[in-house]
Amino acid sequence: MSRHIRLALVQAPAESFEQFAEGLRLRMKSPNRAELVVYPELHLCSEGMETMSLEEYYAVYAEPLDGPRGKALAELARELGIWLIPGTVLERGADGKVYNTAVVYGPDGSLVAHYRKIFTWRPYEPMCVGREFVVFDIPGTGRIGLSICYDSWYPEVTRHLAWMGAELVVNVVQTSTSGRAQEIPVNQANAIVNQVWVASVNGAGPTAQGRSLLVDPEGHIQVAAVGMEDTTLLAVVDLDRVAVARKYGTGGDSWPWDHFTPDDTPLELPLYNGRIDPRTWRPAVSPWTPDALRPAAPAATEAAAPATGEDETR
Repeated sequence: MSRHIRLALVQAPAESFEQFAEGLRLRMKSPNRAELVVYPELHLCSEGMETMSLEEYYAVYAEPLDGPRGKALAELARELGIWLIPGTVLERGADGKVYNTAVVYGPDGSLVAHYRKIFTWRPYEPMCVGREFVVFDIPGTGRIGLSICYDSWYPEVTRHLAWMGAELVVNVVQTSTSGRAQEIPVNQANAIVNQVWVASVNGAGPTAQGRSLLVDPEGHIQVAAVGMEDTTLLAVVDLDRVAVARKYGTGGDSWPWDHFTPDDTPLELPLYNGRIDPRTWRPAVSPWTPDALRPAAPAATEAAAPATGEDETR
């Protein structure tokens, strides 16, 4: 069974919905069309924002996820038969608050997952913060985790997504500052220490600084944009490489998820008012990981696997 997914990372400037839909349809005419297509953060919610007050900005772009924009995105994913992450949108929650929310639509047009950004770029990003980590499954293929821009600077986010079983972490970005230079090694580090794929998709100029990239589970950059150009990066992601790195070691000599044994005492973490419990340290394993690549864990460790389990999607 193939554990590969054809991925398109669309580094483009902010667009109207009409421009976005036209461009996506054009991209899907390629014989090498992707199965999972990813756009930058706030891709559909950035045009004209520099001239708006916060109230005007929210009035123009903030909608419930099941509003007109959400329905149009769902229909577009269904029409093209793809997994679609159109970046993030301004979500008007049932509580009346506005969130910066990544959305995922399946090939049948369903809203598969949504994730509210936890680490907003304060004080410049006024949206309310989320409080849940989110992964979703592509049945028969693998598990994907969601993060947004500044989330990547907080290693707890990618660590938690990996623990929940994510094999690819999609980090959608809208960085228009020189900080993009630091985000590149940060994303490489997140991939290395968690042994996962990381795709970081930034906007193109003049909206943002570009330099989108895909990093493999050992930290190697597989494909990258040279600069701020409007471009689409295509890659085939082999999700089994996550299990390979964990089984045989990063570089053949590092096994960060295998450090603890069931006999180790818990490691207190005063910063978090918590601890690392060796019994629950191992990440969830994708249901589609080949048996030959599954870790041979002690029964006590398996019994205390993450509560998300292998069949649960958050």
